[in-house]
Amino acid sequence: MKKQIQIFDTTLRDGEQAPGFSMNKAEKLQLALQLEKLGVDVIEAGFPICSNDDFEAVKQIARHVTNSSIAGLCRASQKDIDRTWEAVKEARKPRIHTFIATSDIHMEHKLGKTRAEVLEHAKAAVSYAKDRCADVEFSAEDASRSDPDFLCEVFETVIEAGATVVNVPDTVGYGLPWEFGELIKFLKENVSNIEKAGLSVHCHDDLGMAVANSLAAVMNGADQVECTINGIGERAGNASLEEVVMAMKTRFKAFSHETGVISEELFPTSRMLSEITGIDVQPNKAIVGDNAFAHEAGIHQDGVLKNPLNYEIMEPQKVGVPENRIVLGKHSGRNALNNHLKRLGFQFTQKELDVVYKGFSRLTDTKKTITDNDLIYLSTNGVTEIGARFAHESIQNYLNK
Repeated sequence: MKKQIQIFDTTLRDGEQAPGFSMNKAEKLQLALQLEKLGVDVIEAGFPICSNDDFEAVKQIARHVTNSSIAGLCRASQKDIDRTWEAVKEARKPRIHTFIATSDIHMEHKLGKTRAEVLEHAKAAVSYAKDRCADVEFSAEDASRSDPDFLCEVFETVIEAGATVVNVPDTVGYGLPWEFGELIKFLKENVSNIEKAGLSVHCHDDLGMAVANSLAAVMNGADQVECTINGIGERAGNASLEEVVMAMKTRFKAFSHETGVISEELFPTSRMLSEITGIDVQPNKAIVGDNAFAHEAGIHQDGVLKNPLNYEIMEPQKVGVPENRIVLGKHSGRNALNNHLKRLGFQFTQKELDVVYKGFSRLTDTKKTITDNDLIYLSTNGVTEIGARFAHESIQNYLNK
């Protein structure tokens, strides 16, 4: 039996902190309900202390979501914890998520506290939160740049105080997969009471390794991965939920792990986030980008038409994409063109197809997007007189010179 990895989605908290990605209460609830449909285990709905609007949004989500745990983030202070508890307490499965920095650079230059003081604050915060909520997560901010031995001491202390989950954030995206994996292994082996809590990771993408670091952590004993839809988040973003999930699903023989995410809802969730924020994902984004299942090169198109497995390692339908796309452009071959023409209702001999393909190739040299109308004009006029003057302006401009 495979180990179930908990998926903690922080699109509505860390993701929303990215410039341009803010959402109002109604939009947050809409996305939260879709995240529940997606099957994530935990939804971090916001940072209740930061604004009244965020507080109300978290409270509303807590009331309406029933299957996923609802978490609110708070600093290691009683005021923050009280505000977060007030926001999440109506949830069927509430979680208080509190944090404090544990790296020397953060403790000295940001907090102005000693290790002993940070340790005491962490313990007090978790104890205070535990008196209110059964499920308490503690995060050691900037854990990947923290002293591993001190990190063990912090985690042992907060677990003893009642933490049900301890989180290892790579807050500034500094980690490398082999280093981060070793850190998780070290914590699993050296935190004496680690069996009493889940071990989570939260990776940022400043070096483009958030997903790789998260998967390295899973391979070394992590129980929960914190991530976002489309990989949005502070600076370069967070680990992409869809990439983490589909890596384990597609390479199932390499992982003795699985998630409860319903992968067919990945693409609809990605598109909903884009519609809400008005920011599209990059075309070549893995799993959910417009080009993730699109093929223009002739060799690739020919291979995909013969068997999609030649160039697709997963079925598009498995992530909610209706079908792959054969994109006609300057790199396309005769087979792809002929396949598309058949879909438009044309049947050509090889000689006729050669004539149409000649006109098609000339057109693609100067026109980036080839439309069905272009192909129809090529097909109805080009077979008998490829040099004729076509009515469609794009053909007229590019073929009859």
